[in-house]
Amino acid sequence: MLRRAALNHLSRAFRRPLSTMASSDTPVEDVIREKISAALQPTTLEIHNDSHLHAHHKAMEGSTSRETHFRVIITSEAFRSKMQPARHRLVYSLLKDEMAREGGIHALQLRTMTPEEEEKRRAQEAGDQ
Repeated sequence: MLRRAALNHLSRAFRRPLSTMASSDTPVEDVIREKISAALQPTTLEIHNDSHLHAHHKAMEGSTSRETHFRVIITSEAFRSKMQPARHRLVYSLLKDEMAREGGIHALQLRTMTPEEEEKRRAQEAGDQ
């Protein structure tokens, strides 16, 4: 019986993604990347950890997490025909556990685009220079 339990535990461990098995300096960022990549298959995914800019805020007093504030840029076909609020709700639903967890995500700034919107933005930026 004990042997079966040990084997079941081992088989579950091998099914986990490598990132959850290895120790990481950025576990919250890693989870954000994994969940968004799996669900939205983005062509662009930029994750900026801005937590250091907010560490002195009163709300962060006593927090031991160094991963609380993120700025995320996502380009995905999954956003096609969705307005910004619906896009943001989609991302929030993916990260609801990380946002609810003590020491988890405190602030999440999102820029969500379709590939065409990203191309248009890049063209505008190039024209401004």
